[in-house]
Amino acid sequence: MEQPLYTSVKVNNEIELCEVSNPDCKHLIEKALLAERISYYIRWLKPSIFRRKKHTCVICVNDSSKETAENIIRSICDEKGYPVKFLMRKSHNEYL
Repeated sequence: MEQPLYTSVKVNNEIELCEVSNPDCKHLIEKALLAERISYYIRWLKPSIFRRKKHTCVICVNDSSKETAENIIRSICDEKGYPVKFLMRKSHNEYL
């Protein structure tokens, strides 16, 4: 019996690529990822006593796009001087 094509597709392999606090930097990263056709999602972090920045978000991508996305983000942040914190860890999806 032949298996359907979609059964070989990996799911739930998103990684938390980086953490960004600057809204302008986030916008540039989103624009660049879309231009390269890299699927992503943004998870907003809630402000706390230890994390006072309101606009901090984590950009998550599929593990198969990790290297390309990392290179894009590094080039944007290095060129513009935006701070970015690379996390490179498995995303814990709360919706599963």
